[in-house]
Amino acid sequence: MIDHDKIQQAVRLIIEAIGEDSNREGLIGTPQRIAQMYEEVFWGLEQDPRQVLLVGFEEERHKEMVIVRDIPFYSMCEHHFLPFHGVAHLGYIPNGRIVGLSKLARLVDILSRRPQVQERLTSQIADIIDETLQPDGVGVVIEAVHLCMTMRGVKKPGSVVITSANRGLFRSRAATRAEFISLIQNGRR
Repeated sequence: MIDHDKIQQAVRLIIEAIGEDSNREGLIGTPQRIAQMYEEVFWGLEQDPRQVLLVGFEEERHKEMVIVRDIPFYSMCEHHFLPFHGVAHLGYIPNGRIVGLSKLARLVDILSRRPQVQERLTSQIADIIDETLQPDGVGVVIEAVHLCMTMRGVKKPGSVVITSANRGLFRSRAATRAEFISLIQNGRR
């Protein structure tokens, strides 16, 4: 549960610590706005990501790759509390059970709406799909831009971070991994 009062107190202290007046007209409502923003940004903390994949369907006949590509997401880097955002690509090979495609996008939303690092986010998505659906294989690729790299620190706008996680056949068979990569790149320049 988000504690609005603590966030507002902390923001007032930050405003004062940078040499500003927390009672100045333009800043007086900022602590409350930031508390509301954090509630929205971090709503995934109160959700169980596994629950979203529990509603599925038995489908014994489909044993081919299922991919949802270009799922947009927004997250907050836990190191600097600055946003990172991009797209996630998810694929799995069913082993008798499929899930509604929107559930995969919802899984990305829940896990990204927490203090995160991209590497963990990628692995968490793959692990939860693997554990919950028990497919023959899972592949996840995330491409993201990190404001902690573009507006501070090394200041490298245009840098894209790519992470991947492979489970089952996506890890053990190079051909399966290559098919997944080819399909998520299909139609791109």
